[in-house]
Amino acid sequence: MKRLGRILLKGLITILPIGLTLYFAYWLGVTAESVLAGPLKWLLPVGAYRPGMGLIAGFLVMFIVGLAVNAYVVRRVLLWGETLVLRVPLLKTVYAALRDLTALMKLGETPGELQRVVMVQWGPGRAIGFVTQENATVPGLGTDESLVAVYLPMSYQIGGYTLYLPRDRIQPTDLTVEAAMRIVLTGGLQTQ
Repeated sequence: MKRLGRILLKGLITILPIGLTLYFAYWLGVTAESVLAGPLKWLLPVGAYRPGMGLIAGFLVMFIVGLAVNAYVVRRVLLWGETLVLRVPLLKTVYAALRDLTALMKLGETPGELQRVVMVQWGPGRAIGFVTQENATVPGLGTDESLVAVYLPMSYQIGGYTLYLPRDRIQPTDLTVEAAMRIVLTGGLQTQ
C-alpha cells in the first residue's frame, strides 16, 4: 500500500506543475478572449468577428501600452494615477505589493535590479542573496557608496530581508537570477 501511495505521489508531483502551467495559460487566453470579445464585436461589422481575435487584440493592447509607456506624457499620467491609488488605504497595500512583484520581471532594464546573485555570510552558513543597489540608498540616511543592498528572500515566497552590507562581505556567484530564485523559493528542493 505504501508503494502504491508513493507512485501516486510521484505522478501527482510530475503532473501538477505541468497541469497548473497549462491551466494558467488556458485561463489567461480565455479571460483575454472573453474580456475583449465584446468590444471587438461592437467595433467590427456583423459576422466579422472570429474566435481568437480577442486574444490577438490582447497582445496588441499590451504591445501598444508597452510602447506608450516610453512617452513622457504617458509616464506623467501614470505617475499621477499611481499617487491617487496610493492614497486609498486598502488599494494602496494591494497595488504596492503587485507593483513590487511585477518590478521583479523587469530584469535587464535597470542595472542592479536583482541582476547579480551573491552569497552572504549568515551565522555559520551562507545565504543566497540578490544585489538590488550597488551604492545603497538607506532610507533616511541617503546614499552610501560603501554599502551594497542585498535582498535575501525566504523560502516558499514568505518574505525576505534587505541587508546593507559592505562590499567585502558579499561573495559573487556564477548562478543566474532564475536559477538562484528557484533554489531559494523551493528551500533548496529545486530540480535543475
